[in-house]
Amino acid sequence: MATQYKNLINGEMVTTGEWLDVVNPATEEVIGQVPACTGDDLDRAVAAAREAFKSWKKTSHEERQAVCMAISAAIKDNADELFRLLTSEQGKPHEQAQGEIFGAAGMAKAQSTLKLEDVINEDSEQRNSRTRRVPVGVVGGIVPWNFPVMMAIQKIVPALMSGCTIVLKPSPFTPLTTLRIAELIADKVPAGTVNIITGEDSLGPLITGHPDIDKITFTGSTATGKKIMEGAAGDLKRITLELGGNDASIVLPDADPKKVAEQLFWSSFANAGQVCVAAKRVYIHEDIYDELSEAIVEYAKNVKVGDGSQQGTAIGPIQNKKQYDRVLELIEDAKDNGYKFLLGGDADPSGTGYYVPVTIMDNPPEDARIVAEEQFGPVMPLLKFSTEDEVIQRANDSEYGLAGAVWTSDTDKGVEIAEQLETGTVWINEYMHLSPFAPFGGHKQSGFGAEYGLDGLKEFTYPQVITVKKDSVLA
Repeated sequence: MATQYKNLINGEMVTTGEWLDVVNPATEEVIGQVPACTGDDLDRAVAAAREAFKSWKKTSHEERQAVCMAISAAIKDNADELFRLLTSEQGKPHEQAQGEIFGAAGMAKAQSTLKLEDVINEDSEQRNSRTRRVPVGVVGGIVPWNFPVMMAIQKIVPALMSGCTIVLKPSPFTPLTTLRIAELIADKVPAGTVNIITGEDSLGPLITGHPDIDKITFTGSTATGKKIMEGAAGDLKRITLELGGNDASIVLPDADPKKVAEQLFWSSFANAGQVCVAAKRVYIHEDIYDELSEAIVEYAKNVKVGDGSQQGTAIGPIQNKKQYDRVLELIEDAKDNGYKFLLGGDADPSGTGYYVPVTIMDNPPEDARIVAEEQFGPVMPLLKFSTEDEVIQRANDSEYGLAGAVWTSDTDKGVEIAEQLETGTVWINEYMHLSPFAPFGGHKQSGFGAEYGLDGLKEFTYPQVITVKKDSVLA
């Protein structure tokens, strides 16, 4: 029988009457079961968070920091168990799973140092005016399946550090590691401040529309983000949405193909391409296109795709059947349209596990689905360009605006181009570096609001201005 995991509600690990199966994407075997929460279970979790908020909002920065540091320590101290569990449910290779677990612990520690200070607006003979930040209240957090632990921590810690309490819903595809962390921290967080419940996707709209939840923080697809905005509109909930991306990398003609090929490969294929900021369109200047595309393909030929728990595996399976089928559909569409493949494109849907081979495409047109849509899988379209103005226009011609990168030996030129890209984050000569102290958020349909840094912390608060008139006749 598969291991059964419990939810965290009001400081206790609890179950419900129904269970959901969790599948290992590498073997398609059921590896765990989690509670299938109903609206009544959600109500209990929200009521616990609402009650806990009464006292938690009054705590000091130091008290909040101590709790978040305890969360960080619990993750770090149990990292060996947690990363193996993460691989079994998410599919990513052990090394990448370790990176996520230790990254989550480090993120919790770093973000526990953030503090929103009062701002003095006026201090004159007539009056003193200051702006303070007050917690929004009860937060509903909805987490995706590609980085389930990192994204959970990214919602829990800022909520707690701002003085809020939280009800968190992991993805039904990847809830196990998060629930194990819930068990590890149950006695380290005040009862009701952190509640973690599981359920089908249908639980999400109940969270979004719940009258006693004050804010929604969501990471996932743009289509779902739009539904969340609609659901939150009824009572004007505050929202933070980190949504999809179709991120462009631009490789200028002065880049050294031998030096950038490996980095470009992993900018697209890390976590089997299931990264919101992965390079999903790689624009290469025509002067170095042939040499660089050949170098990327040669590197790719030595990268092992397989079960993430097996030694030597560098790229694991797609996490779930629905996404697996979508990636195969995009590849088949490319084949039907006669686009050229430099590598891959030959997945076997009849086999066991949701594996897609490393697939690299040779200069498909801009309107190809494989270019215009977010693949979220191990597919890299290489695209040829001639001029800077042309490639900037092509990179910006998207409904998305999450991240991008410029590769060049002239960093001043890289910054010049970066400043013309319509995205929330642009890297020069690197990729996927996110700092706990710098804001991260999308432009256009890639999101609403920000995460990380003080800007991310502010998302969980309201500004309150207090003005004292000094020469009042009432004094």
